[in-house]
Amino acid sequence: MTSERAGTRPAAGVAWPDAARRDAFERWAQAVALRHDLDLATLAPASADASFRRYLRVAGADTSFIVMDAPPPLEDVRPFVEVAGLAAAAGLNVPRVLEADVAQGFLLLTDLGTESYLDALLQATPAEADRLMRDAITALVRWQTQIPAAALPPMDAAVLRAEIDLFAEWCVAGRYGIVWNDAQRSAWQRTSGLVVAQAAAQPQVAVHADWMPRNLMHCRPNPGILDFQDAMRGPLAYDIASLLRDAFVSWDEERELDWAVRWWEAARRAGLPVAADFGAQWQAIEWTGLLRHLRVAGIFCRLEQRDGKARYA
Repeated sequence: MTSERAGTRPAAGVAWPDAARRDAFERWAQAVALRHDLDLATLAPASADASFRRYLRVAGADTSFIVMDAPPPLEDVRPFVEVAGLAAAAGLNVPRVLEADVAQGFLLLTDLGTESYLDALLQATPAEADRLMRDAITALVRWQTQIPAAALPPMDAAVLRAEIDLFAEWCVAGRYGIVWNDAQRSAWQRTSGLVVAQAAAQPQVAVHADWMPRNLMHCRPNPGILDFQDAMRGPLAYDIASLLRDAFVSWDEERELDWAVRWWEAARRAGLPVAADFGAQWQAIEWTGLLRHLRVAGIFCRLEQRDGKARYA
């Protein structure tokens, strides 16, 4: 690609919610394209996530780049930029932020490729899946030990309660139209309170908050890590439970236990405050996995009903 091609108009195939957003992007993109020798005519959708953000891929002279489009006030790119810096300093493979217009919600990022962990795991042999999961566990321990938890907002009991209550609001009542009586509502409060209390009592570390195969990329170095803008200081077992108890891929208990033991042993060697007895740590993972599944069910139902994203139902 030559500089003559850099700065051409963005591809017409990319849709925008309104002319103002399109025009703001084009003004930003023209300047960025000249600095990074981008061919804006190649701009195309890369992916979207369970928010109002979306990602576009654009070709450069020798490689491709990712554009994050995160329209304010619906989205705020500052947490992404901040956590990307913390993760990169920790030696983790995350997208580097090359350009940032925080006010308008546009970022230019390095591209970690097109193969997610989920895609790789669904096609993997048992041996390949084991290698992928071991890489993810190694990276998770680095995340938990090298990212300063004190720099992140707290995932305290109030946050955990709000997470689990998504299930009652959007799944039980919203999707299925079930109205609990007083006794059922009381039983839910008692039972869900036990789940929240167990998570809130765990040692606190840096938590990605969605360390699952859809947010990891199969690349070099492996894995690439995405969607970390909601990172918090929270329960030690939260991210390993997210990895082992994913909504899109399931494992038999024998494999879950093997990977959980490997994480527990690596975490213990790294000085993380895991339980001295693996059985106690496994119990914490199972409790936290239950919280995660209730949260995810609630979020998926909310995405369907509130945001019109039927594919999550």
